[in-house]
Amino acid sequence: MNSYLSKKLVLNVFLILFLLISSALLFPQVEQKFFDGPSLSSGNLILTIFHPSQDTIRSLMELRKQNLIPTEKLTIVGVYHQQELTNYEQSIELVQENNLIWIKFHKLTAEIQKGKIFQENSLTAEFKKILTHSDGLIFFGGPDIPPNLYHQKTTILTRIQTPYRHFLELSFIFHLLGGFQDKEFKAWLESEPQFPILGICLGSQSLNVATGGTLLQDIPFQIYGKLYLEDIISLGPQNWHTNPYARLYPQYKLLPYNMHPIRLRPDSMFITSLGFKVNDTPYVISSHHQMVKTLGKGFQVAATSLDGKVVEAIEHQKYPNVLGLQFHPEFPILWDQSKKFRTTPDQKNEINLFSILKDNPPSLAFHQKIWAWFFHKIEDYHKLKK
Repeated sequence: MNSYLSKKLVLNVFLILFLLISSALLFPQVEQKFFDGPSLSSGNLILTIFHPSQDTIRSLMELRKQNLIPTEKLTIVGVYHQQELTNYEQSIELVQENNLIWIKFHKLTAEIQKGKIFQENSLTAEFKKILTHSDGLIFFGGPDIPPNLYHQKTTILTRIQTPYRHFLELSFIFHLLGGFQDKEFKAWLESEPQFPILGICLGSQSLNVATGGTLLQDIPFQIYGKLYLEDIISLGPQNWHTNPYARLYPQYKLLPYNMHPIRLRPDSMFITSLGFKVNDTPYVISSHHQMVKTLGKGFQVAATSLDGKVVEAIEHQKYPNVLGLQFHPEFPILWDQSKKFRTTPDQKNEINLFSILKDNPPSLAFHQKIWAWFFHKIEDYHKLKK
């Protein structure tokens, strides 16, 4: 090899090393075993979330921007199983690129079988570790739960995408709350009754299924007897839980979600703890086609659609800080005062979702108080542990 080639090779090696070092300094390796590391001694509040997808992280970023979640002394840990089909590497990249040092990850690897979800299994020790070091949990939205997990056949309207996610989340919730599947199993919250858990959309359905409840697999068809989008439109927006126009006319790029009012149950925590009135009908944003059918062990209905046919929230009767919401109080577009949307093809004036909340009291306060309540309970539990 001549001297020129030798020098060029050396320069290339140095260049590669420089790029690797620079990359490591700019984007340090994100820890994926948080609950096994030294960061637990920080003294921060620790909120553990499941399904830390890019969309979930963007929602958390917006909630933080809006001061709806604490901006100091809070660590959020995204837990997931390596066999889930979601690309969590993209989530890690998003955290690195935005220097979100308050978001960590914990990857689970132990095998979990469908037949061992509702009992102690290979993940039980990991679940115990997560509960011990967490001050609260959130289970976020996502695709349909496989109906065979609540002993039903699968209709052609049900869409199953990532079974291992459901295996993981349902099993952890069962450990926490127990269920009709095994009445002798002692729920872990028997010893930690003040522990806060929030389920959003799929998360709410998971709370119900994990405790032995069932789901109704398609609201338009099984509740209202409507199989066609044109007939669903005739029900009116108050009875939509996605926007049928968006599916019927994709070329117009309409808002795929639906904003609609809900009715609060008189004995619900929305009335007894958050101070709302029985005749309040706050607007919420929905993106679902399934709902709670038979209630899981310990749960009661906390809110419904205006006609009373669709369950919009559930709460636990024994553990006061366990709440399931069928709607999405975390969606970033709710809080963006600049974005505007159309919901129908012939709509002339675009709408802003934040304005809908603001102009339909107590809708804005309803969303704000849900987040304030949940993080207040996290802070209380953190102090209680000490």
